[in-house]
Amino acid sequence: MICVVGGGAAGLACAAMLRRAGAEVVVLERDEVGAAWQARYDCLHLHTVRWLSGLPGYGIPRSYGKWPSRDHVVEYLRAYAARHAIAVRTGVTAGRVDRTKEGWLVATGGEPVSADRIVIATGYSNVPHLPTWPGSFAGHLVHSADYRRGDSYRGQRVLVVGAGNSGAEITIDLARAGASEVLLSVRTPPAVVRRDTLGVPSQLLGIASGRLPVGVVDRIAATLRRVAFGDLASVGLPAPEKPYSEFLRRRVIPIVDVGLVAAVKNGTVQVVAGLERFEDGRPVLADGRSVEVDAIVAATGFRTGLEPLVGHLGVLDDNGVPLVHGPDEHPGAPGLHFVGYVVSLGGTLRLVGDQAERLARVAA
Repeated sequence: MICVVGGGAAGLACAAMLRRAGAEVVVLERDEVGAAWQARYDCLHLHTVRWLSGLPGYGIPRSYGKWPSRDHVVEYLRAYAARHAIAVRTGVTAGRVDRTKEGWLVATGGEPVSADRIVIATGYSNVPHLPTWPGSFAGHLVHSADYRRGDSYRGQRVLVVGAGNSGAEITIDLARAGASEVLLSVRTPPAVVRRDTLGVPSQLLGIASGRLPVGVVDRIAATLRRVAFGDLASVGLPAPEKPYSEFLRRRVIPIVDVGLVAAVKNGTVQVVAGLERFEDGRPVLADGRSVEVDAIVAATGFRTGLEPLVGHLGVLDDNGVPLVHGPDEHPGAPGLHFVGYVVSLGGTLRLVGDQAERLARVAA
């Protein structure tokens, strides 16, 4: 038997492909299918186009539109599980994973689960990361994982910390909901791309980037940004000189623009320096400026949170990211697989589908 830990897109794709290859599969999920998506903010949509985001064996329905919403993704994942008759044990929290003479053992809150192989697919964005800034804030501070909608911030001054896609989307959501002032705290100038140009998704360039020389992709990306947005340095968003090289170094997905650039240009959103600390209950930025705000939304990212499960096995790097992916196995842990932990410009859902198909050919 093969045990898949995680009932999100990666876990479901693995289970479906393994079952199709003839393997007996059980999926352990601590909440319910699609719960990780359901917990995200209301305005969330896929940044990847529908027809390049479906999992193998069942595509995303055309009726969901070009850029499916959060709720449509949840609906799709549940339909995917039902269509492939995947046995998902909900309400089961996987714990420490250990090697046995016969295979593997997964601790749970009840009876442990034994399996010949284990597939860890709990997701890259699993545990919210909140920096420990010196001092304390006098207002209301939440991580983006706990943000739902901008209505409750109407009339307030809000600082959003973090210029990734979550930070950009939450910033726009706050402005549209009527926040009196919205500041976006940016430490490292982000790459920014359109979702599509003349109907062609930017995701296609992301897919092609792995097959082109790095310098070529840098030049194409820089040109597309310049043509699309012009020079944004004067509004606080200077362009990285080599955007693709910067992605390869930091593995941070570019901001897919859904209105941020226009909001920054027209002054609806103000870009400010990175948050350094708190003094007298107020945020102090890297340029020494102190700002007065009512609330802070920290879009400061996530960690995999894999250490309690497999940290003792020597299969993670210093950031908690697996050292092997998909069908590959670590020499010290044969039969243990990780799916869904690679940051890709070609789209996470597309990548986990590919990893699941390759894993099934090896594992089943």
